[in-house]
Formats: sequence, C-alpha cells, structure tokens
Amino acid sequence: MPPSGTIAIFVDADACPVKDEIYVVATRYGLPVAVVANSRMFVPEDLGAQLIVVEEGPDVADDWIAENVQAGDVVVTADVPLAARCLEKGAAVVGSNGRPFTEDSIGSALATRDLKAQLREGGVITGGPPPLSERDRSRFSSVLDGLVHRSLRNTEGH
Repeated sequence: MPPSGTIAIFVDADACPVKDEIYVVATRYGLPVAVVANSRMFVPEDLGAQLIVVEEGPDVADDWIAENVQAGDVVVTADVPLAARCLEKGAAVVGSNGRPFTEDSIGSALATRDLKAQLREGGVITGGPPPLSERDRSRFSSVLDGLVHRSLRNTEGH
C-alpha cells in the first residue's frame, strides 16, 4: 500500500455506491486507494486505485481492511463494526452516506445497528437504505475531502 508517512484511502467496496467520488478526492490529493472486495470490479488504476480481491465469506474484506489500515488512513464503509475496528486503530472513517463515524458516535451507531437487525428479523423493517441523491453524493465528497485534509495535516505534524 502507501509508502511510510503517506496516508491511504481504504474502501469497503462490495456495496459502496460512492466509488467515483472517492477516486476524485484521492486524485486531488494524490493518495492511493485500496478497493477491497469479494469479487472483481472495475478500478481505474491510472488514478492510483488498486483492487484487492479477497476470498468469499462473511467479514473477509472487513478483516483485510482492519488488518492493513493504519493511524491516519481514511476508511469508507457502511459497516458499523468495521468502522469501530478502524477507529480503534486511529483511522478516520466515513459512511458511504457521508456521515463520519467518530469515537463519540460509534457506540450509538452500534446500538442502532443491533436494533435494526432485530427489527429486520422480526419482519418490521424490510429492504435496504434508500438510493443516494446527488445531494447525498455531494455531502459525501465534502466530508471525505475534509477527513483526508485533516488526516494529511495530522500526519505531517508527526
């Protein structure tokens, strides 16, 4: 992945709807992107993105990201337990909806995730999240840009 002293963006890619926005931000800062997935997909290697295909199975991509992410890196995931693991390693984490995960918010995010799982099991909630609007994509890009900028500033200071 990145040379020592450089940050990278890690993408939990199998269900990520904002990969194009990630490539734009990464290109702006000249950062490498690790696109981690269980299957092959198009990744624009000329933009510094690298596809990491892991074997099939629950949490295999999550485990790869959690094992390779370092303090200062930025992770894009909708997976709350993965977000918690990455925060513990000092990474910045943002959901594909543009909401950052923080030390202060991760506990309630985990509790909400568990509650929604129970409601789905009981048949109260069906279906997944709504599709992203252009406004959602714009908010995501802005939040990701801010997290990358902050991470770069913090790593330069050390």
